[in-house]
Amino acid sequence: MQKWEYDSSKYSREIPLTNPETVSAGRPPSSMTNNNPPPNDNMIRPTKDKERCRYIKDRLIKDGVYINWNISPEPFLMDKKELAFIESLGSCFYLFYGASNKLYYESIQGRQPGWIAEYLDQGKPQSLIDYARMNRMKDLLPGIIRPDIILTKDGMVATELDSVPGGLGITGSLSRAYSSTPLMEGDNKLVGKGEGMIEGFLNMLTSSTQRPDPVIAIVVSEESRDYRSEMAWLAGTLRETGVNVSTIKPEDIIFTEEGLYLKSGESRCKIDVLYRFFELFDLKNIPKAELIMYSAKKDQVSVTPPLKPFLEEKMLYALFHHPVLREYLMTALGEKVFSVLHKILPLTWILDPAELPPYGIIPGLKVGNQPVACWAELKQATQSERKGFVIKPSGFSELAWGSRGVVVGHDVSKKEWGGVIDRTLEDFYRTPHILQKYHKGRHVEVNYIDRSTGDIRTMKGRVRLCPYYFVSGEDVKLAGILATICPLDKKLIHGMTDSVMTVVASS
Repeated sequence: MQKWEYDSSKYSREIPLTNPETVSAGRPPSSMTNNNPPPNDNMIRPTKDKERCRYIKDRLIKDGVYINWNISPEPFLMDKKELAFIESLGSCFYLFYGASNKLYYESIQGRQPGWIAEYLDQGKPQSLIDYARMNRMKDLLPGIIRPDIILTKDGMVATELDSVPGGLGITGSLSRAYSSTPLMEGDNKLVGKGEGMIEGFLNMLTSSTQRPDPVIAIVVSEESRDYRSEMAWLAGTLRETGVNVSTIKPEDIIFTEEGLYLKSGESRCKIDVLYRFFELFDLKNIPKAELIMYSAKKDQVSVTPPLKPFLEEKMLYALFHHPVLREYLMTALGEKVFSVLHKILPLTWILDPAELPPYGIIPGLKVGNQPVACWAELKQATQSERKGFVIKPSGFSELAWGSRGVVVGHDVSKKEWGGVIDRTLEDFYRTPHILQKYHKGRHVEVNYIDRSTGDIRTMKGRVRLCPYYFVSGEDVKLAGILATICPLDKKLIHGMTDSVMTVVASS
């Protein structure tokens, strides 16, 4: 393994040394101590910040994970109380998955209303539904939990949960890069430190099998090819520690009646753990998908995340907030966890075209102060009223990840908004959509290096935090947090060329 050492002389070529004071990401800039005016977007920041940015970018390029976002000289800083709360959310989300899993199976058994499973199965092929219902699959839950958390003026909002997340390698590489620079001062500590993502991923994988020293295959589909390089870096880093792990394409798998194999030099070795980095909606396009499912069914290989599409539906939020299920979920989760989730999971509704009786209303949904009894009323919302809503595909669709398929109410005209509602209702039986309460992120500041000028500038923006929790047995551990900061004029926060991507540390 190449040993990276931070050498400031390598990154300070022909730049005069200036005031080394830095401004913490995520915090208002402090006044300068040398009688200079407060910094603004046009001022050049200290040279040491430039050195760090160049060093971090070089590391990311070397690791093969850098795409084209802006680099910050420091992590995004948060206070210890906020980070302690985020750390505690891991077990809450794990319990949420467990309660949702139990609710689904009790629904198909008739112990809970049948419409619950009907909603969660909507638009899926019967073969996949039957597969997920097998007893062998019943207790399996995702081994990685990654919420999207928006920092608002009123606190935190977890807008989505992802159990097949990208960003693992990027976060791991960023963590290593920042942890190897002399910028963490005093009590400032990087979440997960330098190796948290790598260790967490490995512990999650090895805990999914009883086999010692398992052979691990990270299977990345063509549809997910943009993430192959970061998963290859993750596998390569683990191999340097002696772990037998490879990143492969589905077609590289060798199937036999005894199990799944991969080539190892002139021979082949049996795969013990298969990490599924492909989406279930894409199964029909994935070579040997049926053979993977067959081997998992025969207990010849452990597949994680489990092939259970109902656990990947955003409509789980709508079920959580349904008043009929409140008592059930409060009992399943416990009052404390239920209360925490009730505060951070935004109100969500399933866009179902079914007609309500004349006296019926959609629980909790209001336009202005008026309860909504049919979706046609939502189409009449003013731009101000539309500010509170966003529409998303629930899951099992090529449009259900990233920002694709997401429509923010105040980002479109009234006519366009009405058209979106009509289309989603028409598409319900193939691709259900959800309506969700939209929460605007609070303003933060972050320093970054301008790619065109090489100057350090300050961006005012909004941040999305992506904590990565890894499950090992019953232990849920926070291993790192990826922070994406986008300019204020962007309605949706996601990785883009204008964004700054960094990791999180305590202040």
